[in-house]
Amino acid sequence: MTHLRAIIAEDEPVLSFALLQALQRLWPELQISAVVDNGEAAVREALAQHPDILFFDIKMPGKSGLEAAEELAEDWPDNVPFPMIVFVTAYDQFALQAFEHAAVDYVLKPINDARLSKTIERLKQRVTQTHEREDELESVIGKLRALAPTASVNTEKLTLIRAAVGNQIRLIPIEEVVYFEATDKYVNVITADSQSLIRTSLKELLPQLDHTQFWQIHRGTIVNSRQIEVAIRDELGKLTVKLRDRDETLHVSRVFAYLFKQM
Repeated sequence: MTHLRAIIAEDEPVLSFALLQALQRLWPELQISAVVDNGEAAVREALAQHPDILFFDIKMPGKSGLEAAEELAEDWPDNVPFPMIVFVTAYDQFALQAFEHAAVDYVLKPINDARLSKTIERLKQRVTQTHEREDELESVIGKLRALAPTASVNTEKLTLIRAAVGNQIRLIPIEEVVYFEATDKYVNVITADSQSLIRTSLKELLPQLDHTQFWQIHRGTIVNSRQIEVAIRDELGKLTVKLRDRDETLHVSRVFAYLFKQM
């Protein structure tokens, strides 16, 4: 079997060096092709190198390991097997809930040889299970998003959007929004018959929305679920949604495909 290649993304140098040494000791055949200290570099290197395994710290400044995994899942070429992901975390209970029976795995900080050895064995067993890995990645990222501690718990939910239309400010009831679309430093607020801009990001907007009604379906799109008429899966397994009050269709990334699994 060809030697597998891996990338480590960890913002704490001592911990990344410890993980590197442990992997070299416990799995000498594994080739570490890059060690980076942030999520942006992790995405860039992974897309350039197409490694077999990614060791991602869950919490990194700028772009977290979870956000990096989401971006890779959206941008990964269809003809290349998606890498196995091992999240590095300090949250034992958080990890146990998220990764139970999942294709991806986790290791706790500080790195423990016994636990890492189990992860290595699991990775070796998963090498050929490409489709199963991709399907379960969607489920795990969905669980991680639900379990990750956020500031949204006590955030007051928006009932009205104040958006710019030319030199006017339009007040849009939240129920009238069909979807939100990221556009550089702004978010486009799209209703049945209009488009308006708000000066914020989707990341800042999302905690202010009722997640039972507004679903993020792509890195740059949040849709009002009550405006979804049907979700369509093509012959390649890619999802799009048809809207009730708009003619365009919206792409659903593989990260958020779990939202449309049959009940």
